[in-house]
Amino acid sequence: MHWPAVCESREGGGGHRGRGGSSGMPPPFRIAVLGAQGVGKSAIVQRFLHDDYSDAAVSSRTRRVHLSAAVLNGHVHDLQITDYPAISSFPGSSLQEWSDVCCRGIRSAHVYILVYDICCFDSFEYVKTMRQQILETRVMGASETPILIVGNKRDLQRGRVIPRHNVSDLVRKSWKCGYVECSAKFNWHILLLFGEALRSVGCVRCKHVHATIRFQRALRRERCTLM
Repeated sequence: MHWPAVCESREGGGGHRGRGGSSGMPPPFRIAVLGAQGVGKSAIVQRFLHDDYSDAAVSSRTRRVHLSAAVLNGHVHDLQITDYPAISSFPGSSLQEWSDVCCRGIRSAHVYILVYDICCFDSFEYVKTMRQQILETRVMGASETPILIVGNKRDLQRGRVIPRHNVSDLVRKSWKCGYVECSAKFNWHILLLFGEALRSVGCVRCKHVHATIRFQRALRRERCTLM
């Protein structure tokens, strides 16, 4: 599926004001990217924003806030994509959230992208636990908390530890979540997964069954804020 479009990245800073301010523009979409250590969260975000990939390990001890934009149903929305480190647990309250700098802003996300490595069983268990904690601790009900499960490293298909259809059936039928497999290394389904994430939150916000989403690579070099 292809969405030719306009997507612009801007520098993230403490004084940034989204489009949802007094101008009357649509508010930003806050996307939280979560997963265990080494599953490729940062690689996925980097590939989406810059169509760039590196085999070099990326430090994940801090959260990274990236600002970009997309067109959803004809309206331009800011995207605030936060790449979180491998947190031990989802904060159960606002106090816990703000007492840990790595978790700040996580409870107010509009959609969660939970990434696991298809070659690592433990990383899927992490996603399973994190999803359950999100549903138990978020103020909003489960039906209003879009969660997308993402299996990364599809290029290492031969090392898969859980059959794809088993995971897909569990996620789609039991968890009622979206499911996408991708490869950050080969840029396979990266655009699709962010499209699905925005489609899910767009449907919740706007009550559209079929959301039209359009992307394009950053027009200017995107920068991120390390928090």
